[in-house]
Amino acid sequence: MKRLVLPSLIASILLPASALANGDIDQLRADIQRMKQQYEQRISTLEQRLQVAEKTANKAETTARQAKKQTKPTKKANSFNPAISVVLDGRYANFDGDAEEYEIAGFALGGESGLGEEGFSVGHTEISASANIDDKFYGKITAALHEHDGTTEVELEEAFVQTLGLGHGLTAKAGRFLSGFGYLNEQHQHSWSFADAPLIYRGLFGNQLVDDGLQLSYIAPTDLFLEVGAEVFRGARFPSAGEHSGVGAWSGFANIGGDIGTDHSWLVELGHWRASDVQGRTTGGHAHEHEGEDHDEHDDHGVAEMPSFTGDSKINTVALIYKWARNGNLKNRHLTLQFEYFDRREAGTINLLNSDPFETTTYQGKQSGWYTQAVYQFMPQWQAGLRYDQLKSNNTGSEPDILAEAGLDNHGHTPRRYSAMLQWVPSEFSRIRLQYNRDKSSEHTDNQLFLQYTYSLGSHGAHQF
Repeated sequence: MKRLVLPSLIASILLPASALANGDIDQLRADIQRMKQQYEQRISTLEQRLQVAEKTANKAETTARQAKKQTKPTKKANSFNPAISVVLDGRYANFDGDAEEYEIAGFALGGESGLGEEGFSVGHTEISASANIDDKFYGKITAALHEHDGTTEVELEEAFVQTLGLGHGLTAKAGRFLSGFGYLNEQHQHSWSFADAPLIYRGLFGNQLVDDGLQLSYIAPTDLFLEVGAEVFRGARFPSAGEHSGVGAWSGFANIGGDIGTDHSWLVELGHWRASDVQGRTTGGHAHEHEGEDHDEHDDHGVAEMPSFTGDSKINTVALIYKWARNGNLKNRHLTLQFEYFDRREAGTINLLNSDPFETTTYQGKQSGWYTQAVYQFMPQWQAGLRYDQLKSNNTGSEPDILAEAGLDNHGHTPRRYSAMLQWVPSEFSRIRLQYNRDKSSEHTDNQLFLQYTYSLGSHGAHQF
């Protein structure tokens, strides 16, 4: 067939119509008609096969969807197989100053806001267990081990349950957990980009804000990522503190973010935290003595005077995050820029516990601070970072001397710190970090050096954006 059609077509092109015999013209017409019928038959066959394939695919998709609806995770699959992980953290630290005398001008420190142990020590080691309890709930518990005054202490860091598949973008969490207030706060310490917390986290929260309570969050069905959340807490832990039978503190936060092409992504976070009735929040600061006087004259039992705050406290925050990776590939090179700003306002009284005679002053606290940092992976497994912190305070009261003794007088000093780090990250399970801080938190500059290792054993969930 092909042999007959091709010469005929060539002849029709090269020869005028008058040069062809009538029989040749009829043969050419017949060949063209035959080709037309054959192609129409092929197209019809292909269309029929396409219809059959589409029906088969739709049937398979429907069957899979029905099977997914009918299949429910069994409790047995997770009850006896929780995901257990251990994060080993250790370090060597060297400070010019005395770690026991560490302070931040204008901030009364509490929680775990100190520099930690000097020399070789076990850092913030974590042991976690988590699992889907059933098809409705997920549970997690995390215990933290760390050194303090040469003794290993164990602390229950997290113990919460969280809903699965609540629907409509809603998720509820209850128990003890890291608050969603503050971008860095919700991250565990081993996932931080630097060996220590930003100064403003150290000054406001004693490193991190964790409490017992309830969180409800909602992710909107929008093109941009939009999440809003609210939390209520018992408020018995720093920085609220005090005994509460109900709600002692609450917070609200909103996150919005998205992608710009394949290379860029961003996130903006806004948050508000408030404790309306802080009862006797004490700090982990030093004992304060009157200048030129023996402290024993104030306390027959030799108990140190400790500043205590009673009143209302509120904090506002904003965070800006930007990430870059060519074509979204994090393996070779990527950059993260991070900025957070906090502003705290407090009103109440400051008391020096164990003072004799008892000393107290009215207190109006105005404290703020921010940090900015950049972390760049310049080649596979190697990252470098720079960070800058700066704080500000303007605390006033009826008795300035008592404020000074409580560590709330900044003495005209602006706390700031410069940090640089280099880390080798062979995989997502291991890291060795070298970090240097030039810390001007107080009037005495402190040069700080850290050599840290962090290793993750066992199952470990993905970190947040």
